[in-house]
Amino acid sequence: MGLIRATGTIGGLTLVSRVLGMVRDMLIARFLGAGLASDAFLIAWRLPNLFRALFAEGALSAVFVPMFNRTMAEADKDHPGTGKQAAIIFAGQVLSVLFPFLLVFTGLMMLLAGPVVWAMTGGFPDGGPEKFTLAVRLTQITFPYLALISLVSLLGGILNSLDRFWVNAAAPILLNICMIVAVLFFHGDTTIATAYTQAIAVTISGVMQLLWLMWSCRQAGVVLRLGLPRLSPRVKQMLILILPAALGQGAIQFNLLISTSLAARFLPQGAVSYLYYADRLNQLPLGLIGIGVGTAILPALSRQIGGGNENMAKDTQNRAIELALFLSLPAAVALCVAATPLIRGLLQHGAFSAADTIGSASALAVFALGVPAYVLIKVLTPGFYARQDTKTPVRVALISMLINLIGNLILIWPLAHVGVAAATALSAWVNVIILYWLLHRRDQLRADARLLSRGARIVIASAVMGVALWFAGPFADRFMAASFWTRIIALSLLCGGGGLVYAIAIFGTGAYRLSELKSLVTRRPRKAS
Repeated sequence: MGLIRATGTIGGLTLVSRVLGMVRDMLIARFLGAGLASDAFLIAWRLPNLFRALFAEGALSAVFVPMFNRTMAEADKDHPGTGKQAAIIFAGQVLSVLFPFLLVFTGLMMLLAGPVVWAMTGGFPDGGPEKFTLAVRLTQITFPYLALISLVSLLGGILNSLDRFWVNAAAPILLNICMIVAVLFFHGDTTIATAYTQAIAVTISGVMQLLWLMWSCRQAGVVLRLGLPRLSPRVKQMLILILPAALGQGAIQFNLLISTSLAARFLPQGAVSYLYYADRLNQLPLGLIGIGVGTAILPALSRQIGGGNENMAKDTQNRAIELALFLSLPAAVALCVAATPLIRGLLQHGAFSAADTIGSASALAVFALGVPAYVLIKVLTPGFYARQDTKTPVRVALISMLINLIGNLILIWPLAHVGVAAATALSAWVNVIILYWLLHRRDQLRADARLLSRGARIVIASAVMGVALWFAGPFADRFMAASFWTRIIALSLLCGGGGLVYAIAIFGTGAYRLSELKSLVTRRPRKAS
């Protein structure tokens, strides 16, 4: 499957998941608002999500997928036709080590939920003991999700390596369905009762996702055997690589954790929720574009570099950067310029007030400045992981986290939660600049003429769209607090109109021709020579 087709498959299913996720967030905003119960639940959900992003979907995928592909390629080279089975045996060895570790780690974190939540929030100075106790209990309910989703990620990495990208990309849809059903039918009479049902739904969704991946693996002829833990040479190598990969992959998540912790400690009640709702919209391009492109290019880069074809690997990464800019730059401009009407139209109803809209929109407008950087991080780091270099992204991530921490401490006092968003965006750009510079210095990536030319034209087209949204946004905002269907129409016209202006500007600047866009979707991938 080619880069564009693979990205389209992952992105399309991720779009379905993110649309359902937006429906979920609209319902959470309606029933939880942005107060005590909402802040407590979002802290409880942040913890397993952090470890999921670091180890499950981050490090495990970044390290396991290249090793799985390399095992398959080496076995096929020595004994043609044996690659898949050799790779499955390796995956079974990984499962036998991973499973008992997850059981112990999850149990330990549930026992230590109190100290962990206190370390994150300082006991919620602004919310009191009730809020802290609620956050601890909700954390104990949600934490088993980590173990479940880690197993899901292992199975998903296998299926991605077999070019069955759609299966793993579809799994998060089950999370959103579970949470939507819970908030609609089991929300209870209070915001605290709703928070409990959401926490339970998170863990139930982990069970459903694991069953879905197990069934899909069996359909693909993949059956893993759980045996006694044994540290084979390849498993040892994976364990050595996985910790630095977790730090490298988790820069954004660590930055968000730092930001959330500082907001819980030093800002008024509701700030955690403002940052969450803003980040949910801000993460939409990352999920649709960054994760899709990054997931699609990692197996290809691993095979190209393993086959000694560095020129093709450079071209693959150049085209991935081009695709990322083509999709992420207009998204960043739209989220920045139209933050208020978007938040108001999507979230302002029920317990979510007009003041909550302003608080969340101000954070979104600043978060959005980092959208291209968040996406490019996912595109650049596979250039290191495909070469089994997990240490360099760690060093870069640590610099990024230091910048984020310093930025937070400087900006949180004068700008409150908006300063938190600004520090996060700044640190992401620092991360991107250093990653690209290192790849360029090693002669592993150089921006070619096509990327530079089209990148400049994409910037111009995005700016044209931004001007159009700047004038259209205040008019559209008048209809965003109206009836449901009025909101839908206003949001559709605003987003559709912005997309139309961008498309016209893209063709007008010559960034792409229609025939080129069609060929990107339909062309077959080139074979590595």
